[in-house]
Amino acid sequence: MYSKPLIIETSYNAPVLKVWKALTDVYEMKQWYFNIAEFKAEPGFEFSFDAGEDVIYTHLCKVLEVIFEKKLSYSWRYKDYAGNSVVTFELFDEGDKTRFKLTHEGLESFPHDKKDFTKESFAQGWTFITGTSLKNYLEN
Repeated sequence: MYSKPLIIETSYNAPVLKVWKALTDVYEMKQWYFNIAEFKAEPGFEFSFDAGEDVIYTHLCKVLEVIFEKKLSYSWRYKDYAGNSVVTFELFDEGDKTRFKLTHEGLESFPHDKKDFTKESFAQGWTFITGTSLKNYLEN
């Protein structure tokens, strides 16, 4: 169906350390992301959370790669559904600003008959999360 990853790029008026902390500190994550009970930016750390609009999905994730202030990558799948994907956040230090790149690979592995698992649905969700929610959290 589609094999190109979803990529969203933006910039924040915030230094890279502040963005990194927002991505990796569970208390900060709860302010702009999802209600995650526990999170550690350590390869192998597993976490889960429930989220969705019409249907609540249990997201099952495992940290895959951590490069301090540069890259955070974790698997992203759903309890009781086929498919496995990888979400990667990359940060580029531009002084008092941070260039941000999100890559979500493997979306084609999810069930094609669910509208919540379409590339368009993921694009809409990530655009809101990174372009509105995280941006407002970092800049206000």
